[in-house]
Amino acid sequence: MHRPSTGPGPRGPAGESEPGAQPDPAEAVAPAGRGGPAPSAGPTPSAGVARPAARGASVASAGPVGPAVSGAAVAPVPGGSGAAPGRPRTGVAALSLPYRIGAALALAVVAAAVCVHLGMTFLHVAPANTVSKEHGGAIQRWIYPEFEQNWKLFAPNPLQQNISLQVRADVLTADGDVRTTRWYDLSAEDGRAIDGNLLPSHTQQNELRRAWDFFVATHDDENRPVGGRGALSESYLRRIVVMRLDRADAAGAGGVVDRVQVRSRTTNVPPPAWSREQVSTTPVDRTLPWWPVPEDEARGGIG
Repeated sequence: MHRPSTGPGPRGPAGESEPGAQPDPAEAVAPAGRGGPAPSAGPTPSAGVARPAARGASVASAGPVGPAVSGAAVAPVPGGSGAAPGRPRTGVAALSLPYRIGAALALAVVAAAVCVHLGMTFLHVAPANTVSKEHGGAIQRWIYPEFEQNWKLFAPNPLQQNISLQVRADVLTADGDVRTTRWYDLSAEDGRAIDGNLLPSHTQQNELRRAWDFFVATHDDENRPVGGRGALSESYLRRIVVMRLDRADAAGAGGVVDRVQVRSRTTNVPPPAWSREQVSTTPVDRTLPWWPVPEDEARGGIG
């Protein structure tokens, strides 16, 4: 009479389990053969938990570590040396090599121009020194008239006058006659462009005023040039007023501006009500002689 077996155990030569033998863990986790699924030996161990090696079990049965199939797609490991694409390029780095070289050259030119301008401005406003004495002519040609520096806004006695600049022209009409235009108030036109404009242009604010200041500083009360910059100031002011007349179509269809005349009207700003200062508010006019317009400026002021 045989006693019943209490569980699977090592089998003898006849294929029967030996009584009292403990189950072999390797048999519970052995892969299924061709005959059918492997017998279940309890809950499957969680992933990542090491299992004790079975007695006599071969480690090679698990196969090599890594991808089992040659040529299979492998996901790149972050931070590794795989073929993972990097971040897309933006800005200048996204341009091709020729465009990057062009951008670098453009930046270099702009940087050089800024450095030259700052250096010229510094030498203009700084006290006289060896460099400014040696290259004073070049510094003045760079600064005047567009970049002139002055302290009128911060002076103890700032400007207290309103100056209006006006111009008229003699026009050669298409049929050969000469016609004199009305007075165009250029300062009033700039004022209307600035009024209510949150971002007025530098041209509207300063171009006409600076041109007139430049002219007054280089001419006497008889409108005669003083010093070597008198002719330059006349040419600068003339070009501006001719361009303004061209924008207003003062010459008309087929007409050409032959000569121009400029005048200024200066009015003192009245003092506040609490002040006892007495000033005249009567406008004072200053009329310049007629200036002939060169042919290269007659059609818009650009030579």
